[in-house]
Amino acid sequence: MKAIKVILGIISFLVLIFFLTGLIVKETNYSAQISINKPIGEVFKSFNQPGNVQKWIPEIKSIDTLNLNPGFTGSEFRMVVNNQGQEITMTEKVLAYVANEKVTLFFDAENMLKTDDYIFSEKNGITTVTLNSSCESDSYIMACLYPYFEGVFQSQDQTYLNSFKAYLEKK
Repeated sequence: MKAIKVILGIISFLVLIFFLTGLIVKETNYSAQISINKPIGEVFKSFNQPGNVQKWIPEIKSIDTLNLNPGFTGSEFRMVVNNQGQEITMTEKVLAYVANEKVTLFFDAENMLKTDDYIFSEKNGITTVTLNSSCESDSYIMACLYPYFEGVFQSQDQTYLNSFKAYLEKK
């Protein structure tokens, strides 16, 4: 009986820690970076052509333009993504667009609110793309989970950047 009380006490403690996570950690932040042996103009142009994104993010099944603004800031897109056999529809909004410098994208994907801030810089013909991401959720339970998956999110975005580099350097 004492063993059961100890086990229940440990489980209760872990559940409490899990639920406190959502109260304490409001957003999960991480970074990823890649250097590409191409000039910044070519990298930036290829990165921002909507038809190209499916070449380095194979999970994207379709991209539809909802609103295309001149200068791109404020443009909105609907994306259908295959996530482990399940289709997820998300919206993407361009929050900032500065040619050859920066693109900030906001994604709303079924309880995941994600902001990706891509910074482009060039030195000696090598372009560096730095991604600064933040994830939060409008669901309390999901907000409790995200801090524990920060490494998974970062690894996935690093994989996408590596795929982008491979695609671009083959061109």
